[in-house]
Amino acid sequence: MFEFNKPTVVFITGPTAIGKTSLSIQLAMALNTQIISCDSRQFYREMTIGTAVPNEEKLDQVKHHFIQHKSIHDSYTPGNYETDALVVLNQYFQSHKVIILVGGPSLYAHGLLYGLHKFPEISPQIRLKLRNIYDKKGIKFLQNQLKEKDLEYFQMVDQDNPRRLLRALEIIEQSGNKYSELIKKKKSSRNFESIVINLEVPKKDLYQKINQRVDKMMHDGLLNEVESLWNYRKLPPLNTIGYKELFDYLSGRMTLDTTVSEIKKNSRRFAKRQITFSKRFKNPIHLKAPFTVDEISNQVQKLGM
Repeated sequence: MFEFNKPTVVFITGPTAIGKTSLSIQLAMALNTQIISCDSRQFYREMTIGTAVPNEEKLDQVKHHFIQHKSIHDSYTPGNYETDALVVLNQYFQSHKVIILVGGPSLYAHGLLYGLHKFPEISPQIRLKLRNIYDKKGIKFLQNQLKEKDLEYFQMVDQDNPRRLLRALEIIEQSGNKYSELIKKKKSSRNFESIVINLEVPKKDLYQKINQRVDKMMHDGLLNEVESLWNYRKLPPLNTIGYKELFDYLSGRMTLDTTVSEIKKNSRRFAKRQITFSKRFKNPIHLKAPFTVDEISNQVQKLGM
C-alpha cells in the first residue's frame, strides 16, 4: 500500500449509486485511516433510507465524520461545512498523513479541497424577498431568473436545488455581479495535498445501479420514512430526490408506480449533473470498474505522492 510524505486528502467521488461508500471503507481500512463525508444529504439525522446512509455495520468498520450530525431544522451551508471539516483535518493531520473524503462531486467537496469564495453578507430584506418569491412562484421561477441573470452559473448549478438557486440570486442582487464571475476569484490556500479518484462506469451500468438502489430503498421502507417527515415537507433539506416525489404521492398527485419511476428518472438526471460538476476538480484519476484498492494504489504511485 502506498505511503504519503505530506498530509493528503484522498477524495473518492463519482455519480450517485456508483459504489463510493464500499470502496472508501475498503481504502480507509487498508490505510488505517478515517473517512470524512461530504454528502450533504447524509448530514441530516432524520434522513436515512433515502440518502443511502451507510448502515451501522459499515459505520463501525471505519470512523466517519459528518454523517447525520445535523437536523433538518438546522441551516448548514458549504461555508459551515468547510469550517467544521478543516478543524477535523487540522487535528487529524497532527498525527496522520492521509484521510479519505467521500461523496458526490459538489460544492461542499470543492470548497473543502480548494477553498470557498468570500461573498458579501446578504441583507435580511433581499433574503426575505427572494424567499417570498420562491414560496409564491416556485422553483421554476428561480430557475428562469438565474438563467436570465447568469447563464454560465445556471448551466453548472444543481438546478433542482432551491437553496443553490436562492443563494446565487441573493449574491447577484446584493453584489450587482454575476455569481459565475465572483467564483473565479482567487480563494484561500490549503496546507494539505489532495488526490481525486473519480469512479466511472458505462452509462447503461450506472442507470441500472440507480434503478436497483431506488428499488432497494422502497423495499427498505423509504415510503414510511417520508410519511414520518410529512409535517416538515417544506423544509429545504427535504426538497430532494426520493422525498419530494413521495410527498407528491402522499398528496394524491401520482400513483406509487409513477412516483418510483420519477425518483429513478430524477436520480439519473442528478447523476448527469454530478458528472458535469466533476470536471471542476483538478487532475482527477479516472478509475473504471471494477474498483479496487490495488488499482487506486497503482494509480497513486504513478503520481509519485
